[in-house]
Amino acid sequence: MKPAYLTESAVQAFINSAFKEDIGPGDYSSLASIPQGKQGKAQLLIKGEGIIAGIELAEKIFKMYDPSLKVELLIKDGDPVQYGEIGLTVQGSSASILSSERLVLNCMQRMSGIATITHRLTEKILHTKARLMDTRKTTPNFRLMEKWAVHIGGGVNHRFALYDMVMLKDNHVDFAGGIKPAITQTKAYLKEHDLDLKIEVETRNLEEVAQVIEVGGVDFIMLDNMDYETMREAVAMIGDQFKTEASGGITEDTLVPVAECGVDFISMGALTHSVQSMDISLKAF
Repeated sequence: MKPAYLTESAVQAFINSAFKEDIGPGDYSSLASIPQGKQGKAQLLIKGEGIIAGIELAEKIFKMYDPSLKVELLIKDGDPVQYGEIGLTVQGSSASILSSERLVLNCMQRMSGIATITHRLTEKILHTKARLMDTRKTTPNFRLMEKWAVHIGGGVNHRFALYDMVMLKDNHVDFAGGIKPAITQTKAYLKEHDLDLKIEVETRNLEEVAQVIEVGGVDFIMLDNMDYETMREAVAMIGDQFKTEASGGITEDTLVPVAECGVDFISMGALTHSVQSMDISLKAF
């Protein structure tokens, strides 16, 4: 089941914006060099290994640019791939294939890199109840695709943006005058504006965890930059009252011990902000 943010209109808006950025008034390299009406065929070559993501998007990109292009998908999103595999073939106007090629590759390379690392890290914590989750540390105007890639890789999407969930982080708490006023003011605002949003509160120590528990009325407690012992204590204090999220500088090396502290979710900005793209190319044949 696709995430709610993956509406057809949102995907189409992204593709249209990307074409405007990359093609503008025209792909003059293709228009100038390719004879009008020239037909061709190309295949998507996988030159790495991991989890493929963006293959469904690739078809939409080709078809939105030129509905007459014939696209055959040979793999599907979420499939493991190896070097040398062919992901799809596209046939039709040679100029149309060339004009849409770069957008397809840019999306698929990055999305596949994200899906690959998400899958690899998710596999490491399957023996725990913890689920791996992304953050808002995404590339501007590309969040839709990066979140989609995390989903394809088996991760959990955190809030999509600032408008679909309340997260009271350390600066919110400090500016509001403390945890209690931050929570009470938030709940009053949501009620006044008839907003049904989940609330998460970031905590930095056991004292702040205790304050959140005392005030109540939230859905998640974030345990930020806590050592393992403190995190285990916090999880024990919270029990089943609220869902817990571990966050703050978590790496592949520390992921497993954090998961074994008993948290429900682990958020990692590295899933999207420092991922290595998969090597993929499109070649005429």
